[in-house]
Amino acid sequence: MQFKWNYEPPTPEKQQAAKELAEKIGMSQTMASLLIQRGIKTESAAKRFFRPMLNELIDPFLMDDMDVAVDRLNDAMGRKERIMVYGDYDVDGCTAVALVYKFLQQFYSNMEYYIPDRYEEGYGVSRKGIAYAAEAGVKLIIVLDCGIKAVEEITYAKELGIDFIICDHHVPDEVMPPAVAILNPKRPDSTYPFHHLSGCGVGFKLMQAFAKNNGIPFSRLIPLLDFCALSIAADLVPIEGENRTLAFHGLKQLNQSPSTGLKAIIDICGLTGRELTMSDIMFKIGPRINASGRMQNGTETVTLLVEKDLQRALTEATRINEYNDQRRDADKQMTEEANEIVARLESQSHQKSIVLYDEGWKKGVVGIVASRLTELYFRPTVVLTIINGVASGSARSVAGFDIYEAIKSCRDLLENFGGHTYAVGLTLKQENIPEFRRRFQAYVEGHIMPEQTQQTLDIDMELDFHAISKRLLNELKKLAPHGPGNEKPLFLTRNVYDYGTSKVVGRHQEHIKLELVDSKSAVVMNGIAFGQSAAARYIKSKRSFDIVYTIEENAYKRGEVQLQIEDIRPSDEGLNE
Repeated sequence: MQFKWNYEPPTPEKQQAAKELAEKIGMSQTMASLLIQRGIKTESAAKRFFRPMLNELIDPFLMDDMDVAVDRLNDAMGRKERIMVYGDYDVDGCTAVALVYKFLQQFYSNMEYYIPDRYEEGYGVSRKGIAYAAEAGVKLIIVLDCGIKAVEEITYAKELGIDFIICDHHVPDEVMPPAVAILNPKRPDSTYPFHHLSGCGVGFKLMQAFAKNNGIPFSRLIPLLDFCALSIAADLVPIEGENRTLAFHGLKQLNQSPSTGLKAIIDICGLTGRELTMSDIMFKIGPRINASGRMQNGTETVTLLVEKDLQRALTEATRINEYNDQRRDADKQMTEEANEIVARLESQSHQKSIVLYDEGWKKGVVGIVASRLTELYFRPTVVLTIINGVASGSARSVAGFDIYEAIKSCRDLLENFGGHTYAVGLTLKQENIPEFRRRFQAYVEGHIMPEQTQQTLDIDMELDFHAISKRLLNELKKLAPHGPGNEKPLFLTRNVYDYGTSKVVGRHQEHIKLELVDSKSAVVMNGIAFGQSAAARYIKSKRSFDIVYTIEENAYKRGEVQLQIEDIRPSDEGLNE
């Protein structure tokens, strides 16, 4: 991937503002500049950003229908009705179900949880699930991370005498289901101040309201915040506003006192004893939680997450880790096959989007493959598999392009769809695929901007090596947790040289371990450039080059600064600003 580098030097006014803020907060001007770029311009705002407080969470009763939802939940408990906690089979859905079930279980026992089978029932609320609930005598279903489009299914449930409370964060249709209460900050009539909660986050707000209404101390909710952190990281919702508070304290809980099930997963991942970050969730913990729903059934994941006995949890986590190994193998095989198809299809090479399908692909992995292809080709991508004449799959997008609207423009060809700006699930009849591909690609062609078809590195600041220190590393840690809306800062250093000891490393010689010196100081910096071994020859030629990087702590030498280099470019090529 050839990145475009985007960098705008600070104006004299911003430099002065950073200097003044640095003096007030007792930090470097580098750190103050990064805060100002994030819209944090005062000492008080900086303090709130560094230490978001749980007592500043938004009043849950500001969410539309929250009072109705709590009243219905109280009535169900008062009448000893059977309650089902129902959720999607991904990380967000499973953590949401675990959070709500674990919290309510402390006060009420006549309840169960349910995760639909990806292969038999598909996404969201299913008739099979409702029929099972009716047989079990369920009178109230709390559905999490799905349900906002289940108009027919919830109508059917109502006919059977089952009420629904919907806790969702996906974009609703014009017609919403006949649920008792619909908790969704993306409702068109929503008055809730924050619109980007995860599905688990909406479930947390319901439990927060239930606790408040019933005089239960908020402290009883804190042990469940690790589930919120997982959902926020895995579902890629913006880490700003209320999400930053939930993620900050969720990570704290995950590191200090994780739930038994998560403790087992952390152990299986080999992360015990490390300070866990959002990246650890995204690349280690999250995929394992997802694997059960992708390869078998997500119910096993929830069983693990609500487990109280560590030995049983470790046994369950081991089994889920095996599912993850199977998922990785399927993912690798499908991605290779998809890449071969893209390479063969001349028509795809000129398109600004990709639509692929194959009857042999595993339904649980198409979303991951769509993400891989989007990263590789930087085009909006749809990957489908076909079962009994019905195509189902996932769509993934590039930064700035709303793939939900692109899919919605083809809704007359679809059986079902749902999601948000960057990720959508969809189903359609096999015979509609050619027309869907034509119309989807035409929509992308007409709406995508040229700058959205090339991956951009948005550089925060230009630094010389003498400005990089352990003190700066410790300051940068205060910007965490990172993710959409609060990415790790990217730095630029121009005219650097190999110190003479850089070398290619890795099982397949795909990475470069670097020792670099810049042209303005005698400081030598260590760095790692993953997957960039093609640049090794130029680096060893003793010519100067420019680098874009993040500043990290060396995983093997605690406290030592290391540059994680995102891109390398000969100095005479310029910035492409």
